[in-house]
Amino acid sequence: MDKPSFREALKFWTKLGFISFGGPAGQIAIMHEYLVSRKKWISHSKFFHALNYCMILPGPEAQQLAIYSGWLLHGTKGGLAAGILFVLSSMFILLGLSVLYVSFGSSPISFALISGLKPAVIAIVILALIKIGKKSLLSSLHYWVALAAFVCLFLLHIPFPLIILSVLILADITSYYFPHYFAGSINKSKIIEAGEGAFYIIHPTQLADLGFRPLRFWKQIATGLFFWLIPFRLIYIFTYDSAYWHPLSLYFTRAALVTFGGAYAVLPYVAQVSVEKHHWLTNMQMIDGLVLGETMPGPLIMVLAFVGFMAGYHHFESSLMMGALGLVLTTFYTFLPCFLFIFIGTPIIENTQDNERIKEMLSLITAAVVDVVLNLTIYLGKVVLFPGCLTVAEIDYVSLGWMVISFLALDRYKTGMISWIVVSAIFGIAYYFATHYLSF
Repeated sequence: MDKPSFREALKFWTKLGFISFGGPAGQIAIMHEYLVSRKKWISHSKFFHALNYCMILPGPEAQQLAIYSGWLLHGTKGGLAAGILFVLSSMFILLGLSVLYVSFGSSPISFALISGLKPAVIAIVILALIKIGKKSLLSSLHYWVALAAFVCLFLLHIPFPLIILSVLILADITSYYFPHYFAGSINKSKIIEAGEGAFYIIHPTQLADLGFRPLRFWKQIATGLFFWLIPFRLIYIFTYDSAYWHPLSLYFTRAALVTFGGAYAVLPYVAQVSVEKHHWLTNMQMIDGLVLGETMPGPLIMVLAFVGFMAGYHHFESSLMMGALGLVLTTFYTFLPCFLFIFIGTPIIENTQDNERIKEMLSLITAAVVDVVLNLTIYLGKVVLFPGCLTVAEIDYVSLGWMVISFLALDRYKTGMISWIVVSAIFGIAYYFATHYLSF
């Protein structure tokens, strides 16, 4: 396979920004379909080697995977193009949807439409859980790690970074003293790698300038810090309440740096802090933001940009302009660290691709992330299916039924996600009119 031109790759990354529906699992599946199956630019083993590294980073794994893939193909400029185009289209789409939401979101039609979408979104998340689990749980050890991580996160409320650290320690000890637990997953990996000769980037491919370079490392840190400080200066010059924006910018920077597990891990944390502590939006508005995020292209973590929009909109007395500023700032500070993590880490992680212990440790991290998706599924289910209290009497049977129908339509009958989103919106509106305007 010949090297694709930068122009050809640019067309793909632009297209990806508009077709990347389905949250992290859907976006990863789309990238795998195009980059691996159709175009054969990157081999299966190389793709999942990159994915495993992105899974252990804080922030959105799908966008980081796009940056990593662009870097593999065309270096730094390829990574920048892939990462920016992956986010840019969804940012403008979400801005338009956010304006419509605050302008007409309280109307009965908007409420009915979103009510139809919510159970469909839960079905999408459940499908994501199944897809990620199939590709991540390669042995009985992976299943036990996923189960233990879920118990620690959901029942014991242990912070996810501590769980990641524990899994890394467990993986290191197991691979050294009990390597037979990884034998099955290693054999599967070797069989896959043996049939990848037709790809451009394959497992044995050695890229230039790999490994840790101190001068390059500090230049990248300085560049990242420079871009991080630019909005602070612009806010100080062009806004009259710069003191409000600084804590918001710091909060979303911190969220991007410390929330591991991608969008599914960060959302419960952001929902709790944004709703209960800062009161930037209500609990139901947070769920509505998630619905918007799931039903539009781009990374699911763009829901944070919706939170930024609502924060600016409410603080400045229903100002659409300040809401737009909050959305842009949140997007910038959410995704800036992703570029830094990839550009610093990829030359190092690529230099260790033949280290079996590191591959085994990364595979266990991916298994631990499965419980994060399960945690989000439970969080959404409680809000949508139990609008009152958590009792059988309070179950919303209409939402439950549409969730089951959505799951069957998407999974068994392979209905397109975009088509089903439209069907769900129509269902919500039809159900509203049937219950409010028709008498039987």
